[in-house]
Amino acid sequence: MKGFSQFFSEATESQAVMQAKRLGLTTDGHGGWYDKDGEFVAKTEKGRLKFYNQNQRLGKQDPPQQRTANNQQPVATQTKTQTQPVQQQGEPEVEPQSDFGTFSNGTPRRMPAPTNADGSEKEDRGEVTLTFGRFNVPTTGHEKLFQQAKKAAGKGDLRIYPSRSVDPKKNPLDPDEKIEVMQTMFPDYSNNIVNDPNVKTVYDALKQAYQDGYTKVRIVVGADRVKEFSKTDSYNGKIFDFSDMETVSAGDRDPDAEGIEGMSASKMRKAAVENDFKTFRTGVPKHVDDKTAKMIMATVRKRMKVEEGWNLWEIAPKLDLNNLRENYFKKNLFGIGELVENLNTGLVGRVIRRGANYLICVTEDDIMFKSWIKDVSEAVVNNSAPSGVTADKREVGTDEHREYVMNLMGVMEIKNFINKYRNKTK
Repeated sequence: MKGFSQFFSEATESQAVMQAKRLGLTTDGHGGWYDKDGEFVAKTEKGRLKFYNQNQRLGKQDPPQQRTANNQQPVATQTKTQTQPVQQQGEPEVEPQSDFGTFSNGTPRRMPAPTNADGSEKEDRGEVTLTFGRFNVPTTGHEKLFQQAKKAAGKGDLRIYPSRSVDPKKNPLDPDEKIEVMQTMFPDYSNNIVNDPNVKTVYDALKQAYQDGYTKVRIVVGADRVKEFSKTDSYNGKIFDFSDMETVSAGDRDPDAEGIEGMSASKMRKAAVENDFKTFRTGVPKHVDDKTAKMIMATVRKRMKVEEGWNLWEIAPKLDLNNLRENYFKKNLFGIGELVENLNTGLVGRVIRRGANYLICVTEDDIMFKSWIKDVSEAVVNNSAPSGVTADKREVGTDEHREYVMNLMGVMEIKNFINKYRNKTK
Protein backbone atom coordinates (compact mmCIF):
# COMPACT_ATOMS: atom_id res chain seq x y z
CA MET A 1 0.00 0.00 0.00
CA LYS A 2 1.34 3.41 -0.92
CA GLY A 3 2.21 5.71 1.93
CA PHE A 4 0.85 9.22 2.31
CA SER A 5 4.14 10.87 1.30
CA GLN A 6 4.44 8.59 -1.72
CA PHE A 7 1.07 9.69 -3.06
CA PHE A 8 2.14 13.33 -2.94
CA SER A 9 5.65 12.76 -4.33
CA GLU A 10 4.22 10.87 -7.31
CA ALA A 11 1.59 13.53 -7.92
CA THR A 12 4.12 16.41 -7.95
CA GLU A 13 6.64 14.38 -9.97
CA SER A 14 4.03 13.67 -12.63
CA GLN A 15 3.43 17.41 -13.05
CA ALA A 16 7.12 17.97 -13.85
CA VAL A 17 7.25 14.94 -16.16
CA MET A 18 4.17 16.04 -18.11
CA GLN A 19 5.56 19.56 -18.51
CA ALA A 20 8.93 18.21 -19.68
CA LYS A 21 7.30 15.91 -22.22
CA ARG A 22 5.31 18.80 -23.66
CA LEU A 23 8.58 20.65 -24.19
CA GLY A 24 10.21 17.62 -25.83
CA LEU A 25 12.85 17.21 -23.11
CA THR A 26 14.72 14.01 -22.29
CA THR A 27 15.53 12.88 -18.75
CA ASP A 28 18.84 11.59 -17.44
CA GLY A 29 16.96 9.50 -14.85
CA HIS A 30 18.18 11.67 -11.96
CA GLY A 31 15.94 14.73 -12.27
CA GLY A 32 17.93 16.41 -15.05
CA TRP A 33 16.37 17.36 -18.41
CA TYR A 34 18.04 17.92 -21.82
CA ASP A 35 16.71 19.43 -25.01
CA LYS A 36 16.96 17.86 -28.50
CA ASP A 37 20.48 19.31 -28.95
CA GLY A 38 21.71 17.57 -25.80
CA GLU A 39 21.85 20.77 -23.77
CA PHE A 40 21.09 20.64 -20.04
CA VAL A 41 18.13 23.01 -19.63
CA ALA A 42 16.14 22.09 -16.53
CA LYS A 43 16.02 20.07 -13.33
CA THR A 44 13.15 18.72 -11.22
CA GLU A 45 13.08 20.53 -7.90
CA LYS A 46 10.24 20.08 -5.40
CA GLY A 47 8.05 18.55 -8.07
CA ARG A 48 8.46 21.43 -10.54
CA LEU A 49 10.84 22.15 -13.41
CA LYS A 50 13.51 24.73 -12.68
CA PHE A 51 14.97 26.11 -15.88
CA TYR A 52 18.58 27.23 -16.38
CA ASN A 53 20.07 29.73 -18.82
CA GLN A 54 21.04 28.36 -22.20
CA ASN A 55 24.69 27.32 -22.53
CA GLN A 56 25.04 27.05 -18.76
CA ARG A 57 25.83 23.37 -19.25
CA LEU A 58 26.27 21.70 -22.63
CA GLY A 59 26.13 18.10 -23.71
CA LYS A 60 24.81 15.11 -21.83
CA GLN A 61 27.59 15.20 -19.28
CA ASP A 62 28.35 17.81 -16.67
CA PRO A 63 31.55 19.87 -17.30
CA PRO A 64 34.72 17.98 -16.21
CA GLN A 65 36.03 19.01 -12.78
CA GLN A 66 39.57 19.95 -11.75
CA ARG A 67 41.10 21.24 -8.56
CA THR A 68 42.37 24.79 -8.18
CA ALA A 69 46.02 25.54 -7.56
CA ASN A 70 45.59 25.27 -3.80
CA ASN A 71 43.58 22.08 -4.26
CA GLN A 72 40.49 23.52 -2.56
CA GLN A 73 37.28 23.89 -4.58
CA PRO A 74 36.55 22.20 -7.96
CA VAL A 75 35.93 24.44 -10.97
CA ALA A 76 34.62 23.60 -14.43
CA THR A 77 37.16 23.18 -17.22
CA GLN A 78 36.36 25.62 -20.03
CA THR A 79 36.64 24.53 -23.68
CA LYS A 80 36.00 26.30 -26.95
CA THR A 81 32.51 24.88 -27.07
CA GLN A 82 31.71 25.27 -23.38
CA THR A 83 30.98 28.59 -21.75
CA GLN A 84 30.06 29.20 -18.15
CA PRO A 85 28.20 32.46 -17.71
CA VAL A 86 29.17 34.36 -14.59
CA GLN A 87 26.39 36.00 -12.62
CA GLN A 88 27.33 39.59 -11.87
CA GLN A 89 27.54 40.53 -8.21
CA GLY A 90 24.21 41.86 -7.01
CA GLU A 91 22.40 40.66 -10.14
CA PRO A 92 19.00 39.19 -9.12
CA GLU A 93 18.22 35.61 -10.09
CA VAL A 94 15.47 35.55 -12.72
CA GLU A 95 12.59 33.19 -11.94
CA PRO A 96 11.55 31.14 -14.98
CA GLN A 97 8.09 31.85 -16.34
CA SER A 98 5.53 29.04 -16.23
CA ASP A 99 4.41 27.69 -19.59
CA PHE A 100 0.84 28.15 -18.34
CA GLY A 101 1.29 31.92 -17.94
CA THR A 102 0.57 33.92 -14.79
CA PHE A 103 -2.32 35.13 -12.67
CA SER A 104 -3.24 38.81 -12.68
CA ASN A 105 -1.04 39.35 -9.63
CA GLY A 106 1.99 37.85 -11.39
CA THR A 107 1.92 34.45 -9.66
CA PRO A 108 2.87 31.65 -12.13
CA ARG A 109 0.05 29.28 -13.04
CA ARG A 110 0.60 25.56 -12.47
CA MET A 111 -2.41 24.47 -14.52
CA PRO A 112 -4.01 25.66 -17.74
CA ALA A 113 -6.34 28.62 -17.26
CA PRO A 114 -10.08 27.78 -17.47
CA THR A 115 -11.61 28.52 -20.86
CA ASN A 116 -14.98 29.40 -22.36
CA ALA A 117 -16.79 27.25 -24.91
CA ASP A 118 -15.02 29.08 -27.75
CA GLY A 119 -11.59 28.32 -26.26
CA SER A 120 -10.92 31.83 -24.97
CA GLU A 121 -9.59 32.28 -21.44
CA LYS A 122 -12.27 33.05 -18.87
CA GLU A 123 -12.39 36.49 -17.32
CA ASP A 124 -10.81 36.77 -13.88
CA ARG A 125 -13.75 36.87 -11.43
CA GLY A 126 -11.50 37.65 -8.49
CA GLU A 127 -12.28 36.19 -5.06
CA VAL A 128 -15.00 33.84 -3.85
CA THR A 129 -15.85 32.77 -0.31
CA LEU A 130 -17.47 29.39 0.19
CA THR A 131 -18.57 27.04 2.91
CA PHE A 132 -19.45 23.36 2.66
CA GLY A 133 -21.43 21.25 5.12
CA ARG A 134 -24.09 18.62 5.69
CA PHE A 135 -26.71 20.94 7.25
CA ASN A 136 -28.78 17.84 7.99
CA VAL A 137 -30.92 18.95 9.80
CA PRO A 138 -30.52 22.74 9.22
CA THR A 139 -30.41 24.60 12.52
CA THR A 140 -30.04 28.10 13.93
CA GLY A 141 -26.41 27.24 14.65
CA HIS A 142 -25.75 27.17 10.90
CA GLU A 143 -26.95 30.76 10.57
CA LYS A 144 -23.96 31.89 12.62
CA LEU A 145 -21.69 30.15 10.12
CA PHE A 146 -23.40 31.93 7.22
CA GLN A 147 -23.14 35.28 8.97
CA GLN A 148 -19.40 34.88 9.46
CA ALA A 149 -18.96 33.69 5.86
CA LYS A 150 -20.86 36.74 4.57
CA LYS A 151 -18.73 39.01 6.72
CA ALA A 152 -15.54 37.39 5.41
CA ALA A 153 -16.76 37.69 1.81
CA GLY A 154 -17.38 41.42 2.11
CA LYS A 155 -18.47 42.67 -1.31
CA GLY A 156 -17.23 39.48 -2.97
CA ASP A 157 -19.24 36.41 -3.95
CA LEU A 158 -20.45 33.87 -1.37
CA ARG A 159 -21.39 30.28 -2.12
CA ILE A 160 -22.96 27.84 0.37
CA TYR A 161 -22.71 24.19 -0.68
CA PRO A 162 -24.84 21.56 1.13
CA SER A 163 -23.55 17.98 0.78
CA ARG A 164 -25.51 15.47 -1.30
CA SER A 165 -25.45 12.61 1.24
CA VAL A 166 -28.70 10.80 2.04
CA ASP A 167 -29.26 8.06 4.63
CA PRO A 168 -31.91 7.52 7.33
CA LYS A 169 -29.50 7.73 10.27
CA LYS A 170 -27.34 10.84 9.84
CA ASN A 171 -28.60 12.49 6.64
CA PRO A 172 -32.37 12.05 6.62
CA LEU A 173 -33.29 14.94 4.28
CA ASP A 174 -32.46 14.58 0.60
CA PRO A 175 -30.64 17.54 -1.04
CA ASP A 176 -33.79 19.14 -2.49
CA GLU A 177 -35.67 18.87 0.81
CA LYS A 178 -32.70 20.12 2.78
CA ILE A 179 -32.15 23.14 0.55
CA GLU A 180 -35.85 23.99 0.68
CA VAL A 181 -35.71 23.93 4.49
CA MET A 182 -32.51 26.03 4.48
CA GLN A 183 -34.10 28.66 2.23
CA THR A 184 -37.13 28.75 4.53
CA MET A 185 -34.97 29.12 7.64
CA PHE A 186 -32.37 31.49 6.17
CA PRO A 187 -34.06 33.65 3.50
CA ASP A 188 -31.22 36.20 3.57
CA TYR A 189 -28.91 33.54 2.12
CA SER A 190 -31.39 31.91 -0.26
CA ASN A 191 -29.52 33.07 -3.38
CA ASN A 192 -26.16 31.94 -1.99
CA ILE A 193 -27.22 28.32 -1.42
CA VAL A 194 -26.06 26.24 -4.40
CA ASN A 195 -28.04 23.17 -5.48
CA ASP A 196 -25.51 21.46 -7.76
CA PRO A 197 -25.72 17.64 -8.00
CA ASN A 198 -22.14 17.55 -9.31
CA VAL A 199 -20.69 19.13 -6.16
CA LYS A 200 -20.52 16.27 -3.66
CA THR A 201 -17.32 17.28 -1.83
CA VAL A 202 -15.52 20.47 -0.88
CA TYR A 203 -12.95 19.57 -3.56
CA ASP A 204 -15.74 19.58 -6.16
CA ALA A 205 -16.78 23.04 -4.92
CA LEU A 206 -13.20 24.30 -5.30
CA LYS A 207 -12.83 22.81 -8.78
CA GLN A 208 -16.11 24.43 -9.83
CA ALA A 209 -15.01 27.81 -8.47
CA TYR A 210 -11.75 27.57 -10.42
CA GLN A 211 -13.53 26.56 -13.63
CA ASP A 212 -15.90 29.51 -13.18
CA GLY A 213 -12.94 31.89 -13.33
CA TYR A 214 -12.24 32.71 -9.68
CA THR A 215 -8.53 33.12 -8.93
CA LYS A 216 -8.72 33.47 -5.13
CA VAL A 217 -10.76 31.45 -2.66
CA ARG A 218 -11.57 31.61 1.04
CA ILE A 219 -13.16 28.66 2.90
CA VAL A 220 -15.11 29.45 6.07
CA VAL A 221 -15.79 26.62 8.55
CA GLY A 222 -16.18 26.07 12.27
CA ALA A 223 -13.03 26.34 14.39
CA ASP A 224 -12.91 22.56 14.94
CA ARG A 225 -12.72 21.93 11.17
CA VAL A 226 -10.16 24.53 10.08
CA LYS A 227 -7.24 22.09 10.19
CA GLU A 228 -9.13 19.48 8.16
CA PHE A 229 -10.25 21.91 5.45
CA SER A 230 -6.83 23.57 5.28
CA LYS A 231 -5.51 20.36 3.72
CA THR A 232 -7.28 21.31 0.49
CA ASP A 233 -4.35 23.67 -0.14
CA SER A 234 -2.18 20.59 -0.76
CA TYR A 235 -4.06 20.02 -4.01
CA ASN A 236 -3.74 23.58 -5.28
CA GLY A 237 -1.98 23.34 -8.64
CA LYS A 238 -3.08 19.73 -9.09
CA ILE A 239 -6.88 19.60 -9.39
CA PHE A 240 -7.54 23.36 -9.17
CA ASP A 241 -5.20 26.33 -9.30
CA PHE A 242 -5.75 29.51 -7.27
CA SER A 243 -3.25 32.31 -6.82
CA ASP A 244 -4.33 32.46 -3.17
CA MET A 245 -6.19 30.10 -0.82
CA GLU A 246 -7.07 30.40 2.86
CA THR A 247 -9.26 28.63 5.38
CA VAL A 248 -10.69 30.79 8.17
CA SER A 249 -12.63 30.04 11.33
CA ALA A 250 -16.25 31.02 11.82
CA GLY A 251 -15.66 30.86 15.57
CA ASP A 252 -16.03 28.37 18.39
CA ARG A 253 -19.28 26.84 19.55
CA ASP A 254 -19.90 25.44 23.01
CA PRO A 255 -21.60 22.04 22.49
CA ASP A 256 -22.94 22.14 26.05
CA ALA A 257 -24.42 25.62 25.78
CA GLU A 258 -28.15 26.21 25.85
CA GLY A 259 -30.18 27.76 23.03
CA ILE A 260 -28.69 28.87 19.73
CA GLU A 261 -25.04 28.60 20.87
CA GLY A 262 -25.34 24.92 21.62
CA MET A 263 -27.84 23.81 18.99
CA SER A 264 -26.53 21.25 16.49
CA ALA A 265 -27.87 18.97 13.76
CA SER A 266 -27.19 16.00 16.05
CA LYS A 267 -29.47 17.44 18.73
CA MET A 268 -32.13 18.18 16.12
CA ARG A 269 -32.13 14.58 14.88
CA LYS A 270 -32.28 13.28 18.44
CA ALA A 271 -35.21 15.60 19.23
CA ALA A 272 -37.00 14.48 16.07
CA VAL A 273 -36.81 10.74 16.78
CA GLU A 274 -37.87 11.39 20.39
CA ASN A 275 -40.79 13.50 19.11
CA ASP A 276 -39.57 16.33 21.33
CA PHE A 277 -40.96 19.38 19.53
CA LYS A 278 -39.99 21.79 22.32
CA THR A 279 -36.28 21.04 21.84
CA PHE A 280 -36.59 20.81 18.06
CA ARG A 281 -38.29 24.22 17.97
CA THR A 282 -35.27 25.90 19.61
CA GLY A 283 -33.22 24.96 16.55
CA VAL A 284 -35.64 26.63 14.14
CA PRO A 285 -35.43 30.44 13.68
CA LYS A 286 -38.15 32.46 15.39
CA HIS A 287 -39.46 33.92 12.12
CA VAL A 288 -40.57 30.39 11.11
CA ASP A 289 -44.02 29.66 12.56
CA ASP A 290 -44.81 26.59 14.68
CA LYS A 291 -46.85 24.94 11.93
CA THR A 292 -43.90 25.00 9.53
CA ALA A 293 -41.50 23.85 12.25
CA LYS A 294 -43.76 20.87 13.01
CA MET A 295 -43.90 19.97 9.32
CA ILE A 296 -40.10 20.00 9.15
CA MET A 297 -39.84 17.75 12.22
CA ALA A 298 -42.49 15.38 10.83
CA THR A 299 -40.55 15.08 7.57
CA VAL A 300 -37.32 14.34 9.45
CA ARG A 301 -39.06 11.67 11.55
CA LYS A 302 -40.49 10.03 8.44
CA ARG A 303 -37.14 9.98 6.64
CA MET A 304 -35.41 8.54 9.72
CA LYS A 305 -37.91 5.66 9.82
CA VAL A 306 -38.26 5.94 13.59
CA GLU A 307 -40.80 3.10 13.67
CA GLU A 308 -37.96 0.69 12.80
CA GLY A 309 -36.02 1.63 15.94
CA TRP A 310 -32.81 3.57 16.40
CA ASN A 311 -29.59 3.84 18.42
CA LEU A 312 -28.28 7.21 19.55
CA TRP A 313 -24.70 6.39 18.57
CA GLU A 314 -25.90 5.74 15.01
CA ILE A 315 -28.03 8.86 14.48
CA ALA A 316 -25.96 11.28 16.60
CA PRO A 317 -22.55 9.71 17.35
CA LYS A 318 -21.20 12.89 18.98
CA LEU A 319 -23.87 12.52 21.66
CA ASP A 320 -23.04 8.88 22.43
CA LEU A 321 -19.29 8.45 21.91
CA ASN A 322 -18.94 5.57 24.37
CA ASN A 323 -21.25 3.24 22.45
CA LEU A 324 -19.77 4.40 19.15
CA ARG A 325 -16.26 3.46 20.33
CA GLU A 326 -17.46 0.15 21.76
CA ASN A 327 -18.98 -0.88 18.42
CA TYR A 328 -15.86 0.34 16.62
CA PHE A 329 -13.57 -1.72 18.85
CA LYS A 330 -15.77 -4.78 18.25
CA LYS A 331 -15.32 -4.14 14.51
CA ASN A 332 -19.03 -3.81 13.97
CA LEU A 333 -18.39 -0.90 11.60
CA PHE A 334 -15.70 0.75 9.44
CA GLY A 335 -13.73 -2.37 8.49
CA ILE A 336 -10.61 -2.36 6.32
CA GLY A 337 -11.58 -1.98 2.66
CA GLU A 338 -15.08 -0.63 3.39
CA LEU A 339 -16.32 2.59 1.80
CA VAL A 340 -16.94 5.44 4.22
CA GLU A 341 -17.82 9.09 3.82
CA ASN A 342 -16.26 12.00 5.66
CA LEU A 343 -19.32 13.89 6.83
CA ASN A 344 -17.45 17.21 6.93
CA THR A 345 -15.83 17.28 3.48
CA GLY A 346 -18.05 14.81 1.59
CA LEU A 347 -15.06 12.69 0.53
CA VAL A 348 -15.79 8.98 0.01
CA GLY A 349 -12.91 6.53 0.33
CA ARG A 350 -11.92 3.03 1.33
CA VAL A 351 -10.53 2.41 4.80
CA ILE A 352 -6.84 1.47 4.62
CA ARG A 353 -6.06 1.84 8.33
CA ARG A 354 -8.03 1.70 11.57
CA GLY A 355 -6.57 3.77 14.38
CA ALA A 356 -7.66 3.96 18.01
CA ASN A 357 -10.43 6.43 17.20
CA TYR A 358 -9.73 7.47 13.64
CA LEU A 359 -9.56 6.11 10.08
CA ILE A 360 -7.14 6.62 7.20
CA CYS A 361 -8.94 6.43 3.85
CA VAL A 362 -8.17 6.89 0.16
CA THR A 363 -10.63 8.03 -2.54
CA GLU A 364 -10.77 6.73 -6.10
CA ASP A 365 -8.89 9.91 -7.10
CA ASP A 366 -6.05 9.02 -4.68
CA ILE A 367 -6.98 11.77 -2.21
CA MET A 368 -5.98 10.50 1.22
CA PHE A 369 -7.87 11.73 4.27
CA LYS A 370 -7.96 11.07 8.00
CA SER A 371 -11.24 11.18 9.91
CA TRP A 372 -12.30 10.73 13.49
CA ILE A 373 -14.84 7.91 13.73
CA LYS A 374 -17.48 10.38 14.91
CA ASP A 375 -17.11 12.28 11.62
CA VAL A 376 -17.64 9.39 9.19
CA SER A 377 -20.52 7.26 8.05
CA GLU A 378 -20.92 4.13 5.95
CA ALA A 379 -21.03 5.36 2.37
CA VAL A 380 -24.30 4.91 0.49
CA VAL A 381 -23.31 4.24 -3.13
CA ASN A 382 -25.77 3.89 -6.00
CA ASN A 383 -28.73 3.25 -3.72
CA SER A 384 -27.69 0.15 -1.81
CA ALA A 385 -31.28 -0.88 -0.94
CA PRO A 386 -32.51 -4.33 -2.05
CA SER A 387 -32.81 -4.44 -5.83
CA GLY A 388 -36.10 -6.31 -6.16
CA VAL A 389 -39.14 -7.92 -4.61
CA THR A 390 -40.47 -11.44 -4.68
CA ALA A 391 -42.53 -12.57 -7.67
CA ASP A 392 -45.82 -12.53 -5.72
CA LYS A 393 -45.34 -8.81 -4.99
CA ARG A 394 -44.70 -7.53 -8.51
CA GLU A 395 -48.31 -6.82 -9.41
CA VAL A 396 -48.60 -3.45 -11.16
CA GLY A 397 -50.37 -0.90 -8.99
CA THR A 398 -49.15 -2.22 -5.64
CA ASP A 399 -46.91 -0.29 -3.25
CA GLU A 400 -44.31 -3.06 -3.47
CA HIS A 401 -44.10 -2.75 -7.26
CA ARG A 402 -43.89 1.05 -7.03
CA GLU A 403 -41.00 0.84 -4.56
CA TYR A 404 -39.29 -1.78 -6.71
CA VAL A 405 -39.43 0.42 -9.83
CA MET A 406 -38.34 3.53 -7.88
CA ASN A 407 -35.38 1.62 -6.53
CA LEU A 408 -34.32 0.53 -10.03
CA MET A 409 -34.51 4.17 -11.19
CA GLY A 410 -32.56 5.45 -8.18
CA VAL A 411 -35.56 7.54 -7.10
CA MET A 412 -36.26 8.01 -3.40
CA GLU A 413 -39.50 10.02 -3.57
CA ILE A 414 -42.35 10.29 -6.05
CA LYS A 415 -42.00 14.09 -6.24
CA ASN A 416 -38.35 13.69 -7.23
CA PHE A 417 -39.34 11.24 -9.97
CA ILE A 418 -41.94 13.69 -11.31
CA ASN A 419 -39.56 16.66 -11.19
CA LYS A 420 -36.82 14.66 -12.89
CA TYR A 421 -38.90 13.71 -15.89
CA ARG A 422 -41.11 16.81 -16.09
CA ASN A 423 -41.19 18.44 -19.53
CA LYS A 424 -38.85 21.41 -19.10
CA THR A 425 -39.53 22.89 -22.56
CA LYS A 426 -42.73 24.57 -21.50
